[in-house]
Amino acid sequence: MSEIIIVTDAGYFEAYEVIEEIMESPRLEMIKKFANVDARTKFSEKVSDQAGRFGRDQGGGNVVKSYGEPHNLEQEIEKNVIKTIVEEINKIINKHKPKKWYLAAEKTINKRIVEQLDDNVRGSLAKNVKADLTKKGKKELLSYFK
Repeated sequence: MSEIIIVTDAGYFEAYEVIEEIMESPRLEMIKKFANVDARTKFSEKVSDQAGRFGRDQGGGNVVKSYGEPHNLEQEIEKNVIKTIVEEINKIINKHKPKKWYLAAEKTINKRIVEQLDDNVRGSLAKNVKADLTKKGKKELLSYFK
């Protein structure tokens, strides 16, 4: 396999093989795609109650509302999403062993993805685009990398 293009944001992942045949324009063939449900679900849908919803009456009409312990649930979810993306990229690149591969990842997560890649996978990365290209068509994707 000669080249692979991977496009991702926090919630959606696509990997394509670049097919180049004699006398034809290059085309993309899907290798893998998935939607990450954790990243696409609103935070309010993941927790069952709102901060301060349950109060205690302190007498005299004063109600104390607790905000609970500060949890970093949103950061943990994002960390797990990035870990899933990195593991998937490592699997695809190690399995297919392309001569070159290209990555387009949303600007907010791009650096963290690249930092966590296996050394050999990161070493074969030919071009890294810090943009969300998940909604682009196949022909338009090729224009970013070819």
